[in-house]
Amino acid sequence: MAFTTTLLAWSVIEFGNSMPSQIGNARAAIRWSTDYLLKAATATPGTLYVQVGDPNMDHKCWERPEDMDTPRNVYKVSKQNPGSDVAAETAAALAAASIVFKDSDPSYSTKLLQTAMKVFDFADRYRGSYSDSLSSVVCPFYCSYSGYHDELLWGASWIHRASNNASFLAYIQSNGQTMGADDDDYSFSWDDKRAGTKVLLSKDFLEKNTEEFQLYKRHSDNYICSLIPGTSSFQAQYTPGGLFYKGSESNLQYVTSTAFLLLTYAKYLSSNGGSASCGTSTVTAERLISLAKKQVDYILGDNPAKMSYMVGFGDKYPQHVHHRGSSLPSVRTHPDHIACSNGFQYLYSASPNPNVLVGAILGGPNNRDSFADDRNNYQQSEPATYINAPFVGALAFFSAN
Repeated sequence: MAFTTTLLAWSVIEFGNSMPSQIGNARAAIRWSTDYLLKAATATPGTLYVQVGDPNMDHKCWERPEDMDTPRNVYKVSKQNPGSDVAAETAAALAAASIVFKDSDPSYSTKLLQTAMKVFDFADRYRGSYSDSLSSVVCPFYCSYSGYHDELLWGASWIHRASNNASFLAYIQSNGQTMGADDDDYSFSWDDKRAGTKVLLSKDFLEKNTEEFQLYKRHSDNYICSLIPGTSSFQAQYTPGGLFYKGSESNLQYVTSTAFLLLTYAKYLSSNGGSASCGTSTVTAERLISLAKKQVDYILGDNPAKMSYMVGFGDKYPQHVHHRGSSLPSVRTHPDHIACSNGFQYLYSASPNPNVLVGAILGGPNNRDSFADDRNNYQQSEPATYINAPFVGALAFFSAN
């Protein structure tokens, strides 16, 4: 949820000018989340509440939110049981959102930034992974595989961007090497922030010529070059239909985040007429935009299956979405309670979902462009907010260009 918020805020920061009719809705969505994150961060001193509900119990039920009767346990990280990864991502979300509200609600913006700094200090001072502190409550569902160093550098980078506070510049300079500044990492997701941090920090070098961040420009180039066919450092995988392919589970999360980074880096490069350096060749901002457009168009239906992977968009889109509220009958059509295990008949049903989950982007097709429109195949048919969040920025850019 925190990563979704950071990426939705980043979408508005970079491309909000291209979504005039939707900027109010975008801000409302961000505020809905940051209101919650503020409560989670400030309710108890020295504590960050990070999860509600036992996922093991929740996965044993297929039921509507209105009928939910599984335990609503609350889980937290604290000084004794740290969670630097989830805390630093929460700090990043609050800091990024503070930029979104800087002009429209200055007092709320200040509150977000001040809380971000406190949460970051907590993340940095009491170091450890939330996977270790909360173990089976978060694993295997959302384990922190990349550790917490990437989140600390990402969180510091967002607070630096939001505040221009010299101490965060100093933090980035003194901790960058140990926190992944020199790692060339080729994916960007809720778990691994390294590529996103490189692009975020490259802005200061490209737009202000801040020498301390030249390193991040170089590594951003390495990341971008890995995606571009024909360059000496190309190593990405694409399906025969041209879709960026990273993994069999929820692959479109990598596609939407990559498209967003391509467009954001193209914007930063264009600010000073720069290009990405790929060995002996250079790659222009226009080339990055073209690759991003190919990915966006593919998701919206320009693909071998002629299937839109955004539910409710286009003539042909998935009908069997792995989503409880969408797949079970609504309370209006079926007012009687549907108990925990009684809902599984709807999970396994061959009928289309009765409630169309308009706008949701699913996990998407496999490495051969094949998609099983099967509710039980969660790897392909499950939606997630973190798939949609960076896509908002990409759509805003292309709607205006």
